[in-house]
Amino acid sequence: MSRQISHAAKYKVLDSAGPNAPWIAMAHGLSQDHRVFDRQVDAFVSNYRIILIDLPGHGMSTDIKSAYGLSEYSQYALESLQDANVDKCHFWGTHTGAGVGLLLACSDPSLILSLVLESPVIPGRALPSVANLFTNVSKVARTKGIAEAREFWWQEGAWFDVMRARTADCRATEHRQIIESFNGYPWLDAEAVPPLITPIDDSLRKIESPVLIINGEFDLPDFIAAADALEQCIPRCHRFNVEEAGGFPLWEFPERVNEYVSGFLRNFVIAEKSH
Repeated sequence: MSRQISHAAKYKVLDSAGPNAPWIAMAHGLSQDHRVFDRQVDAFVSNYRIILIDLPGHGMSTDIKSAYGLSEYSQYALESLQDANVDKCHFWGTHTGAGVGLLLACSDPSLILSLVLESPVIPGRALPSVANLFTNVSKVARTKGIAEAREFWWQEGAWFDVMRARTADCRATEHRQIIESFNGYPWLDAEAVPPLITPIDDSLRKIESPVLIINGEFDLPDFIAAADALEQCIPRCHRFNVEEAGGFPLWEFPERVNEYVSGFLRNFVIAEKSH
């Protein structure tokens, strides 16, 4: 089912696993939407209730206008979880979605059972290469239009390198279709990229939930550095480096990622039941 509430992003709930199954919330990155998790849905829907959140300006939430910053996105995600009566969940985010998960874990720790973070963005910290590309794509969007900006984003975004090089194996055409449906409004928001919120390093050190960070072998140095920083801050932090993968291992090599995440969540549940 999909629903729209007054101040929250649209979301989709898949609850065939039953009312007692644990929740997994999934949140995408910039220019994507819930479809980026299609293979994760297939793999986890039998054992978990899943809520797929489309952040403002994306997918089902295309018509929701916002400041498009991490703080705003996390508030939208929180309101969607509350509307769906999700009181506790494993939160799986990629890129921007990972930043949303970190903010929720810091502001509402009782909500988050565990975090799965792919190429995470750290709220309050700039990613120079990402900021540079965002500045350039915003300029293209303003001067040449959204269609040209989508093409620029796809061709110049180094996180798409593996997809572009392995078109068939990594479903490049399907991923490009997701980007083609992106309205580009966040690219026109001058305040979307700068770290407008206070760095949350002290709060990160207080996260008690287990955290899994996923990077591809050919991920951008900025995202590797962010993962290294999080590993230093978060007490119960685990790392998974996906060989041959680029910026989106969950899309590029979903079977490997799903198997590892499944083990991470299974071990988490076993550990919790033993207490």
